[in-house]
Amino acid sequence: MPTFLDFEQPIADLIDQLEQAKSIEEKSEVNVKTTIKELERKIRNTTKELYENLTPWQRVQVSRHPDRPYTLSYIEAITGGEFQELHGDRNVKDDKAMVGGFGAVDGETVMFIGQQKGINTKMRQYRNFGMPNPEGYRKALRLMKLAEKFNKPVVTFIDTPGAFPGLEAEERGQGEAIARNLLEMSQLQVPIICIVIGEGASGGALGIGVGDKVLMLENTWYSVISPESCSSILWRSWEQKELAASALKLTAKDMLANKLIDGIIKEPLGGAHANPLEIFERVKVEIQKHLGKLKEMDSEKRIERRIKKFSTMGHYETIETVHVPVEDTGSEV
Repeated sequence: MPTFLDFEQPIADLIDQLEQAKSIEEKSEVNVKTTIKELERKIRNTTKELYENLTPWQRVQVSRHPDRPYTLSYIEAITGGEFQELHGDRNVKDDKAMVGGFGAVDGETVMFIGQQKGINTKMRQYRNFGMPNPEGYRKALRLMKLAEKFNKPVVTFIDTPGAFPGLEAEERGQGEAIARNLLEMSQLQVPIICIVIGEGASGGALGIGVGDKVLMLENTWYSVISPESCSSILWRSWEQKELAASALKLTAKDMLANKLIDGIIKEPLGGAHANPLEIFERVKVEIQKHLGKLKEMDSEKRIERRIKKFSTMGHYETIETVHVPVEDTGSEV
């Protein structure tokens, strides 16, 4: 039985009616084909109406849907199973929240890297709920440098509630590990495509998010902070999370309008979880399209454009410092 979010209750009610109609048809000789077709039409129309008018908070909810496909599912589908996962940062351990390895996309070798949340409670604990430790980011960097060595493009899948905020992570240099990735990714010699497939929270997402092309799925979010955390800081509770989601401008449309990403990948009707095979194919097409163009560019020109793109984000003003001479009064100022 599919899982429905709170705002999807009208769809759930119609599906329940549809199942009852089908049950009646199976158990009796009553012809309810017309009723079934009408209910199927209502389900499509209701779903379309709801998903065309999602609020920012509702998109956050969709991005966290428990049935939504995660990184390894995308990699498995896009490579057709031709994927060799690589482990470890060669320093501390193998972070299960960050996965990566070489895979084949229609015969072309690509380095895939991304956060993995886990598909059930046990696996979520195993994957640390998609929150990497420093060794996860160092593993990602090791794999990127390996891809650079063999001149293979890099594709990252971003889906994390943030880097792990534990004391041990800070002791092992969480901030340094993410900062190092930003520096190294900005100068990597091979093409990089970054795709937000779920949650894109804070530096945990940005740690694998510096690329020539940064794309977002339609019902995902990308922000310096989650709506709940923003609400708890500003209003001392999570009750204003919907207001915070709107104020943060974290949706794919907002990010594209502010020129912080390069494109949006449209999701199937009802979200990526409603038709995983379709979203897998759409993502694969986008990867092939952008890789084809990026590979034609000279590496130095590609790096220059990558750095310029991120350097011009945001707005700042320079204020001149005015030095006022202080009279010698014999006392220290």
